[in-house]
Order: sequence, then C-alpha cells, then structure tokens
Amino acid sequence: MRIIFCDNVLNCNKVDTDYKEEMNAALSAGLNCSLISFEELNNNNAAKAVSNVEKSETEVTAVYRGWMLTPERYKILYNELLKKNLRLINNPDEYKHCHYLPESYATIEAKTPKTVWTIDLDNNSLINTAKTFGNNPVIVKDFVKSEKHYWHQACFIPDASDTDNLISVTKKFIQLRGDDLNCGILFRSFEKLKFLTNHSESGMPLTKEFRIFFTRNKVIDIYYYWDQGEYGDITPDIKEFIDIAKNINSNFFSMDVAQKSNGEWIIMELGDSQVTGLPENADINTFYTNLYNLN
Repeated sequence: MRIIFCDNVLNCNKVDTDYKEEMNAALSAGLNCSLISFEELNNNNAAKAVSNVEKSETEVTAVYRGWMLTPERYKILYNELLKKNLRLINNPDEYKHCHYLPESYATIEAKTPKTVWTIDLDNNSLINTAKTFGNNPVIVKDFVKSEKHYWHQACFIPDASDTDNLISVTKKFIQLRGDDLNCGILFRSFEKLKFLTNHSESGMPLTKEFRIFFTRNKVIDIYYYWDQGEYGDITPDIKEFIDIAKNINSNFFSMDVAQKSNGEWIIMELGDSQVTGLPENADINTFYTNLYNLN
C-alpha cells in the first residue's frame, strides 16, 4: 500500500506541514509514501501534480490523505495515478458515494436525520424544498459541508416555515461558501442531541458525537468528534453501525455518529476517509498501524 500526501507548496520534496505527523506515522507503520502537488492538480496540471510519484512495478493500492477534492478532481487524480500503477482505494464512484450526502442517503436514511436537497438556488426553490419540514427546525449545508461555526447566521433555522429567515440564513451560507459551494443546498431535520458544551470561540452547541473510520467494512478506530467538553464513559454500541457499513459503497470511509437526547444513536454523515480529518484526540500511530494491518 502507498499513502499519497500533499506536498509543501514551498518545497515539493517535503510533505504539507499539516500532514507531517501523519506521514511520519505512516512510515513508522511500514507504509510507503509519495507526494503530489495539490496546487498543480487544481490548476489542471495533473501530470505535473504526480510527477514526483514513483511508478510501481506492479499495481498496488494507494490511499490519498490530503485536502478535499471535488469528485471531478478526484477522478483526474485517480486516472493519473493509475498510469503509475497506483489504484486509489476508492474508485471515483465510491469516492462520490460518501463525499456527497445525497449519494449515500438512501443507504443510511433509516438512521440519519431527514434530508432534502435542491441544486436550484433561487428563493422559490429553496422555500419549496424546505416545506416538507413544516414549522420544525432545520440546518442548512451543501452536499458536503456546513458553516456550523456561524450557527445562527448561516446554519440553524429554528422554523422552516419562516421563509424570510430561511432565505436569510441560506443566502448567508451560500455567501460564506462562495466558490467552494458543493453542488446544491441540503436542509436537514434538526435533532436534539446530548449536549456536551458550547464552543469556546463560536458559541455553537457541541454535542456527543464520535467519528468512526472504516476500511473494507472493518473498524480502524473510533474517536471523540470534538476536542472540547467532557465525554464521560458513554460510547456508542457500534455493532449496528458495523452492519450498516457493510452496505456502504466504499472501501475507506468515515461515519460520524451522535447520541440523541433520548439516548438513541444516529448517523450524522459519512465521508470519504481520504479527505476526512483526524480529530486532535486521535492516536495517529495506531490509526496507520491499523490501516496497514486491516488492508
């Protein structure tokens, strides 16, 4: 297995500073590593982006650990690495399946908040899409990310039938996302979750959430989602989530789960683990050792 990291924009022979610790852990676990240029990939110079990647004599599995890519950019990287005999652990369809919530929603629908979406961003379309929630609270996000640290301005909508506020919050969200807006708008039912603490900077409510990493339907590890607040002794019984993971069309993905105020555990979202961040509380050495042993 080969781990593909992003290089340092100032020195193509060094790993991006934010991934230095991960690369050291990967090497310590016995994994080979290569560097690509994220900037060249985004500038449509795919061949140059992978020019420092050594070609393998035989085809081997590769794992990208780097900055988020659109499905289109990921496909370009996937095909370029194939020329080096490196096959990314998730093909482009598998990447999109966990990267865009609408792609996997049917698979996790029974265990995740009710979600509707639209790619039409005019006011009437947004209002009509949210009508299904009546006067219940919702949150707004795009197909990948929210602006949860702008909780009241661009994330949480207390009453979906309050169309003026719905449009105000959604438009602020679109403004904040700018060119990084992913495909369209999602409205999700707001679930009352077990309160943890308020974020020290944004003031948004933090709740009991965990991030589980899977590879080939096996658990790599599970971490506290937030690095603030006291979690106590409560952890999710992940057997049910392991069963659900068997139906996820991905070989390497993350699953964020949270505890509702009534004690029930639900899935908040999935992510392709190649672009999912490791929480600060993660034991990075154990993560890469387990990744190595489970593949």
